[in-house]
Amino acid sequence: MKRNFLSFLIILSILQIQVQTLTSCANIIPPTGGPRDSLPPVLVAATPKDSALNFKNNRITLTFNEYIQLDNQAVQTSLVVSPNPEIAPIIMAHLKDINIRLKDSLKPNTTYSINFGKALKDNNEGNIAKNFTYVFSTGDHIIDGRLSGKVQLAETGKSDSTLIVVLHSNLNDSAVKKLRPDYYTTLDSAGRFNFKYVAYGKYAVYVLPNDYTKRYDDSTKLFAFLDEPVTIDSVTSAEPVMLYAYNEYRPGKENEGFGQQQSTNQPPRKKGNDTTLKYAVAMENGRQDLLSNLDINFQEKLATFDSSKIILADSNFKPLSNYRIVADTSFKKFTVEYPWKEGEYFRLVIQPDAFVDSSGKMLAKTDTIKFQTAAESEYGSVRLRFPTIDLSLNPVLQFTQNDKVVDSAALTSTEFYRKLYKPGDYELRILYDEDKNLTWTPGSFELKRQPEIVIRLPRKLTVKKNWDNEGEINL
Repeated sequence: MKRNFLSFLIILSILQIQVQTLTSCANIIPPTGGPRDSLPPVLVAATPKDSALNFKNNRITLTFNEYIQLDNQAVQTSLVVSPNPEIAPIIMAHLKDINIRLKDSLKPNTTYSINFGKALKDNNEGNIAKNFTYVFSTGDHIIDGRLSGKVQLAETGKSDSTLIVVLHSNLNDSAVKKLRPDYYTTLDSAGRFNFKYVAYGKYAVYVLPNDYTKRYDDSTKLFAFLDEPVTIDSVTSAEPVMLYAYNEYRPGKENEGFGQQQSTNQPPRKKGNDTTLKYAVAMENGRQDLLSNLDINFQEKLATFDSSKIILADSNFKPLSNYRIVADTSFKKFTVEYPWKEGEYFRLVIQPDAFVDSSGKMLAKTDTIKFQTAAESEYGSVRLRFPTIDLSLNPVLQFTQNDKVVDSAALTSTEFYRKLYKPGDYELRILYDEDKNLTWTPGSFELKRQPEIVIRLPRKLTVKKNWDNEGEINL
Protein backbone atom coordinates (compact mmCIF):
# COMPACT_ATOMS: atom_id res chain seq x y z
CA MET A 1 0.00 0.00 0.00
CA LYS A 2 2.76 2.39 0.96
CA ARG A 3 4.67 1.43 -2.17
CA ASN A 4 1.64 2.19 -4.38
CA PHE A 5 1.16 5.55 -2.69
CA LEU A 6 4.84 6.41 -3.23
CA SER A 7 4.59 5.47 -6.91
CA PHE A 8 1.56 7.75 -7.26
CA LEU A 9 3.48 10.71 -5.84
CA ILE A 10 6.37 10.15 -8.23
CA ILE A 11 4.04 10.01 -11.22
CA LEU A 12 2.26 13.18 -10.08
CA SER A 13 5.61 15.04 -9.77
CA ILE A 14 6.61 13.99 -13.28
CA LEU A 15 3.30 15.25 -14.68
CA GLN A 16 3.75 18.63 -12.93
CA ILE A 17 7.25 19.03 -14.40
CA GLN A 18 5.95 18.26 -17.89
CA VAL A 19 3.13 20.81 -17.56
CA GLN A 20 5.59 23.50 -16.42
CA THR A 21 7.89 22.66 -19.34
CA LEU A 22 5.08 22.89 -21.85
CA THR A 23 3.96 26.23 -20.37
CA SER A 24 7.49 27.59 -20.63
CA CYS A 25 7.91 26.46 -24.24
CA ALA A 26 4.82 28.44 -25.29
CA ASN A 27 6.62 31.78 -24.68
CA ILE A 28 9.93 31.29 -26.50
CA ILE A 29 10.05 33.80 -29.48
CA PRO A 30 7.31 36.05 -30.85
CA PRO A 31 6.74 36.05 -34.63
CA THR A 32 9.16 38.31 -36.53
CA GLY A 33 6.72 39.56 -39.18
CA GLY A 34 8.75 38.36 -42.18
CA PRO A 35 11.30 40.19 -44.35
CA ARG A 36 11.09 43.95 -44.96
CA ASP A 37 9.14 45.04 -48.03
CA SER A 38 11.67 46.46 -50.52
CA LEU A 39 9.51 46.52 -53.67
CA PRO A 40 8.05 49.74 -55.10
CA PRO A 41 4.31 50.07 -55.80
CA VAL A 42 3.07 48.36 -58.97
CA LEU A 43 0.29 49.68 -61.22
CA VAL A 44 -2.61 47.19 -61.40
CA ALA A 45 -5.27 49.30 -63.14
CA ALA A 46 -5.63 52.62 -64.94
CA THR A 47 -8.70 54.52 -66.10
CA PRO A 48 -8.27 55.39 -68.94
CA LYS A 49 -5.72 52.66 -69.58
CA ASP A 50 -2.03 53.45 -69.93
CA SER A 51 -1.02 54.45 -73.49
CA ALA A 52 -4.65 55.20 -74.34
CA LEU A 53 -5.36 56.67 -77.81
CA ASN A 54 -7.89 59.31 -78.85
CA PHE A 55 -7.89 60.51 -75.24
CA LYS A 56 -10.73 62.95 -74.39
CA ASN A 57 -10.97 62.71 -70.59
CA ASN A 58 -9.94 65.25 -68.00
CA ARG A 59 -9.69 62.79 -65.10
CA ILE A 60 -7.32 59.85 -64.63
CA THR A 61 -7.25 57.22 -61.90
CA LEU A 62 -4.20 55.02 -61.32
CA THR A 63 -4.59 52.07 -58.94
CA PHE A 64 -1.62 50.30 -57.33
CA ASN A 65 -1.12 47.04 -55.48
CA GLU A 66 -0.57 48.74 -52.09
CA TYR A 67 -1.27 51.94 -50.22
CA ILE A 68 0.69 54.80 -51.70
CA GLN A 69 1.64 58.42 -50.98
CA LEU A 70 3.08 61.41 -52.82
CA ASP A 71 6.20 63.18 -51.59
CA ASN A 72 5.20 66.85 -51.87
CA GLN A 73 8.75 68.13 -52.23
CA ALA A 74 9.53 65.58 -54.94
CA VAL A 75 6.30 66.55 -56.71
CA GLN A 76 7.66 70.09 -56.99
CA THR A 77 11.16 69.10 -58.13
CA SER A 78 10.92 65.84 -60.09
CA LEU A 79 7.33 65.27 -61.34
CA VAL A 80 7.23 66.31 -65.01
CA VAL A 81 4.18 66.72 -67.25
CA SER A 82 4.96 66.77 -70.99
CA PRO A 83 4.28 68.82 -73.03
CA ASN A 84 4.68 71.51 -70.40
CA PRO A 85 1.13 72.71 -69.57
CA GLU A 86 0.11 76.30 -68.94
CA ILE A 87 -1.96 75.13 -65.96
CA ALA A 88 -0.55 72.26 -63.92
CA PRO A 89 -2.85 69.29 -63.26
CA ILE A 90 -4.13 68.53 -59.76
CA ILE A 91 -2.65 65.23 -58.56
CA MET A 92 -3.81 63.60 -55.30
CA ALA A 93 -3.08 60.30 -53.54
CA HIS A 94 -5.84 58.38 -51.73
CA LEU A 95 -5.33 54.88 -50.32
CA LYS A 96 -4.15 52.84 -53.33
CA ASP A 97 -5.16 55.40 -55.96
CA ILE A 98 -3.58 58.39 -57.68
CA ASN A 99 -6.28 60.77 -58.93
CA ILE A 100 -5.30 63.25 -61.65
CA ARG A 101 -7.46 66.14 -62.81
CA LEU A 102 -6.28 67.89 -65.97
CA LYS A 103 -6.81 71.67 -65.84
CA ASP A 104 -5.23 72.60 -69.17
CA SER A 105 -6.81 72.17 -72.59
CA LEU A 106 -5.36 69.21 -74.49
CA LYS A 107 -3.84 69.74 -77.92
CA PRO A 108 -5.02 67.54 -80.82
CA ASN A 109 -2.80 64.70 -82.08
CA THR A 110 -0.40 65.11 -79.17
CA THR A 111 1.24 62.53 -76.93
CA TYR A 112 1.27 63.41 -73.23
CA SER A 113 3.27 61.84 -70.41
CA ILE A 114 3.28 62.27 -66.64
CA ASN A 115 6.59 61.18 -65.13
CA PHE A 116 6.39 61.01 -61.34
CA GLY A 117 10.17 61.08 -60.86
CA LYS A 118 10.80 60.34 -57.16
CA ALA A 119 7.38 61.54 -55.98
CA LEU A 120 5.45 58.24 -55.88
CA LYS A 121 6.20 55.75 -53.08
CA ASP A 122 4.46 53.16 -50.91
CA ASN A 123 2.91 54.24 -47.63
CA ASN A 124 4.66 51.81 -45.25
CA GLU A 125 8.32 51.51 -46.26
CA GLY A 126 8.67 54.53 -48.55
CA ASN A 127 9.84 52.46 -51.55
CA ILE A 128 9.91 54.79 -54.56
CA ALA A 129 8.38 53.84 -57.91
CA LYS A 130 11.19 55.74 -59.62
CA ASN A 131 10.25 57.49 -62.88
CA PHE A 132 6.85 55.80 -63.06
CA THR A 133 5.26 57.26 -66.22
CA TYR A 134 1.68 57.35 -67.46
CA VAL A 135 1.22 58.05 -71.18
CA PHE A 136 -1.74 58.90 -73.40
CA SER A 137 -2.38 60.44 -76.81
CA THR A 138 -5.12 62.68 -78.14
CA GLY A 139 -4.37 61.23 -81.59
CA ASP A 140 -4.47 57.73 -83.04
CA HIS A 141 -0.87 56.78 -82.15
CA ILE A 142 1.85 57.37 -79.56
CA ILE A 143 4.63 59.72 -80.69
CA ASP A 144 7.90 58.72 -79.05
CA GLY A 145 10.53 61.23 -80.14
CA ARG A 146 13.63 60.96 -77.97
CA LEU A 147 16.66 63.00 -76.99
CA SER A 148 19.30 62.08 -74.42
CA GLY A 149 22.53 63.62 -73.22
CA LYS A 150 24.46 64.97 -70.28
CA VAL A 151 24.98 68.31 -68.52
CA GLN A 152 28.26 69.24 -66.87
CA LEU A 153 29.24 72.36 -64.93
CA ALA A 154 31.80 73.97 -67.21
CA GLU A 155 33.86 75.56 -64.43
CA THR A 156 34.27 72.49 -62.22
CA GLY A 157 33.53 69.44 -64.36
CA LYS A 158 30.93 68.32 -61.81
CA SER A 159 27.21 67.57 -62.16
CA ASP A 160 24.22 69.39 -60.64
CA SER A 161 21.02 67.36 -60.43
CA THR A 162 18.95 70.46 -59.54
CA LEU A 163 19.16 71.70 -63.15
CA ILE A 164 16.70 70.92 -65.94
CA VAL A 165 16.98 70.69 -69.73
CA VAL A 166 14.33 72.57 -71.72
CA LEU A 167 13.24 72.31 -75.36
CA HIS A 168 11.80 75.20 -77.38
CA SER A 169 10.16 74.70 -80.76
CA ASN A 170 10.39 78.48 -81.20
CA LEU A 171 14.01 78.80 -82.38
CA ASN A 172 14.35 82.55 -81.74
CA ASP A 173 16.92 83.45 -79.08
CA SER A 174 14.27 85.41 -77.20
CA ALA A 175 12.13 82.30 -76.62
CA VAL A 176 14.18 81.03 -73.65
CA LYS A 177 13.89 84.46 -72.04
CA LYS A 178 10.19 85.11 -72.65
CA LEU A 179 8.32 81.87 -73.35
CA ARG A 180 7.38 78.76 -71.44
CA PRO A 181 9.34 75.75 -72.80
CA ASP A 182 7.52 73.09 -74.81
CA TYR A 183 9.24 70.29 -72.90
CA TYR A 184 11.58 69.96 -69.95
CA THR A 185 13.15 67.11 -68.03
CA THR A 186 15.26 66.63 -64.92
CA LEU A 187 18.82 65.34 -64.49
CA ASP A 188 20.01 62.33 -62.53
CA SER A 189 22.91 62.49 -60.06
CA ALA A 190 25.45 62.05 -62.90
CA GLY A 191 23.93 64.88 -64.95
CA ARG A 192 22.25 62.59 -67.50
CA PHE A 193 18.85 63.34 -69.03
CA ASN A 194 16.44 61.52 -71.31
CA PHE A 195 13.44 62.97 -73.18
CA LYS A 196 10.70 60.59 -74.31
CA TYR A 197 7.39 61.09 -76.13
CA VAL A 198 8.53 64.35 -77.74
CA ALA A 199 6.68 65.60 -80.84
CA TYR A 200 8.83 65.39 -83.97
CA GLY A 201 10.49 68.60 -85.09
CA LYS A 202 13.38 70.98 -84.49
CA TYR A 203 14.15 72.25 -80.99
CA ALA A 204 16.54 74.70 -79.36
CA VAL A 205 18.08 73.06 -76.28
CA TYR A 206 18.92 74.92 -73.07
CA VAL A 207 19.78 74.21 -69.43
CA LEU A 208 18.28 76.18 -66.52
CA PRO A 209 17.65 75.91 -62.77
CA ASN A 210 14.42 74.11 -61.92
CA ASP A 211 12.58 77.22 -60.73
CA TYR A 212 9.08 78.53 -61.29
CA THR A 213 9.76 80.53 -64.46
CA LYS A 214 11.96 78.01 -66.29
CA ARG A 215 13.30 80.97 -68.27
CA TYR A 216 16.71 82.61 -68.68
CA ASP A 217 15.65 85.88 -67.08
CA ASP A 218 18.69 86.43 -64.84
CA SER A 219 22.36 86.29 -65.89
CA THR A 220 23.33 84.98 -62.44
CA LYS A 221 21.45 81.75 -63.21
CA LEU A 222 23.28 78.65 -64.34
CA PHE A 223 22.67 78.34 -68.07
CA ALA A 224 23.75 76.30 -71.08
CA PHE A 225 22.83 76.23 -74.75
CA LEU A 226 23.51 74.17 -77.84
CA ASP A 227 25.01 76.04 -80.78
CA GLU A 228 22.48 74.56 -83.22
CA PRO A 229 18.92 73.17 -82.89
CA VAL A 230 18.45 69.40 -82.76
CA THR A 231 16.06 67.49 -85.01
CA ILE A 232 13.90 64.80 -83.42
CA ASP A 233 12.16 62.51 -85.90
CA SER A 234 10.67 59.04 -86.26
CA VAL A 235 13.52 57.56 -88.28
CA THR A 236 16.39 57.83 -85.82
CA SER A 237 16.66 59.26 -82.36
CA ALA A 238 18.80 62.38 -82.15
CA GLU A 239 22.43 61.78 -81.19
CA PRO A 240 23.20 62.30 -77.47
CA VAL A 241 24.19 65.88 -76.73
CA MET A 242 26.59 67.44 -74.24
CA LEU A 243 25.88 70.79 -72.59
CA TYR A 244 28.17 72.87 -70.37
CA ALA A 245 26.45 75.07 -67.81
CA TYR A 246 27.93 78.33 -66.57
CA ASN A 247 27.15 81.57 -64.73
CA GLU A 248 27.74 84.46 -67.10
CA TYR A 249 27.64 87.02 -64.29
CA ARG A 250 29.17 86.08 -60.93
CA PRO A 251 29.10 88.82 -58.26
CA GLY A 252 32.24 89.01 -56.10
CA LYS A 253 32.33 87.85 -52.49
CA GLU A 254 32.55 90.46 -49.75
CA ASN A 255 35.54 90.38 -47.41
CA GLU A 256 36.90 87.20 -48.98
CA GLY A 257 40.00 85.96 -47.16
CA PHE A 258 39.77 88.43 -44.27
CA GLY A 259 40.66 87.14 -40.83
CA GLN A 260 40.78 83.48 -41.84
CA GLN A 261 44.39 83.10 -40.78
CA GLN A 262 46.31 84.37 -37.79
CA SER A 263 46.17 88.13 -37.28
CA THR A 264 49.28 89.86 -36.03
CA ASN A 265 47.36 93.05 -35.23
CA GLN A 266 44.29 93.66 -33.05
CA PRO A 267 40.94 91.94 -33.79
CA PRO A 268 38.82 93.49 -36.58
CA ARG A 269 37.36 96.80 -35.50
CA LYS A 270 33.87 96.90 -34.06
CA LYS A 271 31.18 99.44 -34.77
CA GLY A 272 31.06 102.32 -32.31
CA ASN A 273 33.60 104.90 -31.24
CA ASP A 274 36.69 103.01 -32.41
CA THR A 275 38.83 105.55 -34.30
CA THR A 276 41.69 103.29 -35.42
CA LEU A 277 42.07 100.90 -38.32
CA LYS A 278 42.50 97.19 -37.71
CA TYR A 279 43.94 94.67 -40.14
CA ALA A 280 44.85 90.99 -40.43
CA VAL A 281 48.03 89.50 -41.87
CA ALA A 282 47.69 86.15 -43.67
CA MET A 283 50.43 84.25 -41.88
CA GLU A 284 50.37 81.05 -39.83
CA ASN A 285 52.17 81.06 -36.48
CA GLY A 286 54.51 83.86 -37.53
CA ARG A 287 55.93 81.83 -40.43
CA GLN A 288 55.75 83.12 -43.99
CA ASP A 289 54.99 80.62 -46.74
CA LEU A 290 57.83 80.40 -49.29
CA LEU A 291 55.38 79.99 -52.15
CA SER A 292 53.06 82.94 -51.62
CA ASN A 293 53.07 86.67 -51.00
CA LEU A 294 52.42 88.34 -47.67
CA ASP A 295 48.89 89.77 -47.63
CA ILE A 296 47.55 92.58 -45.41
CA ASN A 297 43.74 92.52 -45.29
CA PHE A 298 41.26 95.20 -44.20
CA GLN A 299 37.53 94.70 -43.68
CA GLU A 300 36.50 97.83 -45.55
CA LYS A 301 37.74 99.70 -48.59
CA LEU A 302 40.47 102.25 -47.83
CA ALA A 303 40.82 105.74 -49.24
CA THR A 304 44.62 106.19 -49.43
CA PHE A 305 47.69 103.97 -49.27
CA ASP A 306 51.34 105.08 -49.11
CA SER A 307 53.76 102.21 -49.87
CA SER A 308 56.75 104.33 -48.83
CA LYS A 309 55.54 104.10 -45.24
CA ILE A 310 55.71 100.30 -45.21
CA ILE A 311 59.23 98.96 -44.83
CA LEU A 312 60.35 95.34 -45.24
CA ALA A 313 63.62 94.87 -43.35
CA ASP A 314 65.90 92.10 -42.14
CA SER A 315 66.21 91.07 -38.48
CA ASN A 316 68.53 94.06 -37.84
CA PHE A 317 65.94 96.48 -39.25
CA LYS A 318 68.04 97.05 -42.37
CA PRO A 319 65.58 97.89 -45.17
CA LEU A 320 65.52 95.52 -48.16
CA SER A 321 65.36 96.80 -51.72
CA ASN A 322 63.91 94.09 -53.95
CA TYR A 323 60.30 94.05 -52.72
CA ARG A 324 57.15 95.86 -53.75
CA ILE A 325 53.72 96.46 -52.25
CA VAL A 326 50.59 96.49 -54.42
CA ALA A 327 46.87 96.97 -53.77
CA ASP A 328 44.18 94.83 -55.34
CA THR A 329 41.17 96.34 -57.13
CA SER A 330 38.98 96.24 -54.00
CA PHE A 331 41.50 98.39 -52.10
CA LYS A 332 41.03 96.03 -49.14
CA LYS A 333 43.99 93.72 -49.70
CA PHE A 334 47.61 94.85 -49.97
CA THR A 335 50.34 92.42 -50.99
CA VAL A 336 54.04 92.40 -50.16
CA GLU A 337 55.88 90.66 -53.02
CA TYR A 338 59.37 89.32 -52.28
CA PRO A 339 61.49 86.30 -53.35
CA TRP A 340 61.39 84.49 -50.00
CA LYS A 341 64.16 82.06 -49.03
CA GLU A 342 63.97 79.45 -46.32
CA GLY A 343 64.75 80.15 -42.67
CA GLU A 344 65.24 83.91 -42.89
CA TYR A 345 64.01 86.48 -40.33
CA PHE A 346 62.19 89.68 -41.28
CA ARG A 347 60.60 92.81 -39.86
CA LEU A 348 57.66 94.54 -41.53
CA VAL A 349 57.33 98.11 -40.23
CA ILE A 350 54.01 99.91 -40.90
CA GLN A 351 53.72 103.60 -40.01
CA PRO A 352 50.38 104.91 -38.64
CA ASP A 353 49.39 106.86 -41.78
CA ALA A 354 50.40 104.17 -44.28
CA PHE A 355 46.70 103.25 -44.59
CA VAL A 356 43.79 105.70 -44.22
CA ASP A 357 40.08 105.09 -44.72
CA SER A 358 37.46 107.54 -46.03
CA SER A 359 36.73 108.89 -42.53
CA GLY A 360 40.42 109.57 -41.82
CA LYS A 361 41.02 106.60 -39.54
CA MET A 362 44.60 105.33 -39.36
CA LEU A 363 46.57 102.81 -37.35
CA ALA A 364 46.92 103.65 -33.66
CA LYS A 365 50.74 103.48 -33.77
CA THR A 366 53.69 102.22 -35.79
CA ASP A 367 53.40 98.43 -36.01
CA THR A 368 56.34 96.06 -36.36
CA ILE A 369 55.55 92.53 -37.47
CA LYS A 370 58.26 89.97 -36.78
CA PHE A 371 58.25 86.74 -38.79
CA GLN A 372 60.40 83.96 -40.20
CA THR A 373 60.14 82.12 -43.51
CA ALA A 374 59.41 78.39 -43.57
CA ALA A 375 62.02 75.69 -44.25
CA GLU A 376 62.15 73.79 -47.56
CA SER A 377 61.78 70.52 -45.62
CA GLU A 378 58.20 71.60 -44.84
CA TYR A 379 57.29 71.15 -48.53
CA GLY A 380 57.21 68.25 -50.95
CA SER A 381 58.12 68.06 -54.62
CA VAL A 382 55.50 67.25 -57.30
CA ARG A 383 56.10 65.55 -60.64
CA LEU A 384 53.07 64.64 -62.78
CA ARG A 385 53.18 63.13 -66.27
CA PHE A 386 50.36 63.44 -68.84
CA PRO A 387 51.43 61.22 -71.76
CA THR A 388 48.16 61.57 -73.73
CA ILE A 389 47.34 65.26 -73.21
CA ASP A 390 46.64 67.47 -76.26
CA LEU A 391 48.85 70.53 -75.78
CA SER A 392 47.20 72.32 -78.72
CA LEU A 393 44.13 72.89 -76.51
CA ASN A 394 46.13 75.10 -74.12
CA PRO A 395 45.66 72.88 -71.05
CA VAL A 396 46.02 74.40 -67.59
CA LEU A 397 46.54 72.13 -64.60
CA GLN A 398 44.38 73.25 -61.66
CA PHE A 399 44.88 72.22 -58.04
CA THR A 400 41.69 72.59 -55.98
CA GLN A 401 40.67 72.27 -52.35
CA ASN A 402 37.00 72.45 -51.34
CA ASP A 403 36.11 73.31 -54.97
CA LYS A 404 38.35 76.37 -54.88
CA VAL A 405 41.33 76.71 -57.24
CA VAL A 406 44.39 77.22 -55.04
CA ASP A 407 47.01 76.92 -57.79
CA SER A 408 47.20 76.60 -61.56
CA ALA A 409 49.90 76.19 -64.18
CA ALA A 410 49.84 76.18 -67.97
CA LEU A 411 51.13 72.87 -69.34
CA THR A 412 53.68 73.42 -72.10
CA SER A 413 54.91 69.83 -72.06
CA THR A 414 53.56 66.45 -70.98
CA GLU A 415 55.29 66.78 -67.59
CA PHE A 416 54.63 69.12 -64.67
CA TYR A 417 57.31 69.58 -61.98
CA ARG A 418 57.57 71.76 -58.89
CA LYS A 419 60.51 71.49 -56.51
CA LEU A 420 58.50 72.93 -53.61
CA TYR A 421 54.80 72.36 -53.09
CA LYS A 422 52.66 72.91 -50.01
CA PRO A 423 51.64 69.61 -48.33
CA GLY A 424 47.96 68.67 -48.44
CA ASP A 425 45.25 66.86 -50.35
CA TYR A 426 44.36 68.25 -53.76
CA GLU A 427 41.83 67.44 -56.45
CA LEU A 428 43.15 67.89 -59.97
CA ARG A 429 41.44 69.40 -63.01
CA ILE A 430 42.41 70.35 -66.54
CA LEU A 431 41.14 73.66 -67.93
CA TYR A 432 41.20 73.99 -71.71
CA ASP A 433 42.16 77.66 -71.78
CA GLU A 434 41.07 79.05 -75.17
CA ASP A 435 41.93 82.68 -74.38
CA LYS A 436 45.21 81.74 -72.62
CA ASN A 437 44.57 83.86 -69.52
CA LEU A 438 45.09 80.96 -67.05
CA THR A 439 41.56 81.35 -65.63
CA TRP A 440 38.20 79.87 -66.56
CA THR A 441 36.10 82.08 -68.85
CA PRO A 442 32.28 81.77 -68.82
CA GLY A 443 30.17 81.59 -71.95
CA SER A 444 27.94 84.28 -73.45
CA PHE A 445 24.57 83.50 -75.00
CA GLU A 446 24.45 86.94 -76.62
CA LEU A 447 27.84 86.42 -78.30
CA LYS A 448 27.13 82.71 -79.01
CA ARG A 449 30.33 81.84 -77.13
CA GLN A 450 30.52 78.57 -75.23
CA PRO A 451 32.29 78.52 -71.86
CA GLU A 452 35.77 77.11 -71.46
CA ILE A 453 35.67 73.49 -70.37
CA VAL A 454 37.17 71.96 -67.24
CA ILE A 455 37.78 68.20 -66.93
CA ARG A 456 38.03 66.59 -63.51
CA LEU A 457 40.92 64.15 -63.29
CA PRO A 458 40.16 60.71 -61.85
CA ARG A 459 42.75 60.76 -59.07
CA LYS A 460 43.53 62.96 -56.08
CA LEU A 461 47.01 64.13 -55.18
CA THR A 462 48.34 63.91 -51.63
CA VAL A 463 51.50 65.96 -51.21
CA LYS A 464 53.64 64.88 -48.25
CA LYS A 465 56.32 67.16 -46.84
CA ASN A 466 59.94 66.34 -47.52
CA TRP A 467 58.78 63.74 -50.07
CA ASP A 468 58.96 63.27 -53.86
CA ASN A 469 55.33 63.00 -54.97
CA GLU A 470 55.02 61.51 -58.48
CA GLY A 471 52.26 60.18 -60.71
CA GLU A 472 51.08 59.51 -64.29
CA ILE A 473 47.61 60.46 -65.54
CA ASN A 474 46.08 59.42 -68.86
CA LEU A 475 43.25 61.60 -70.17
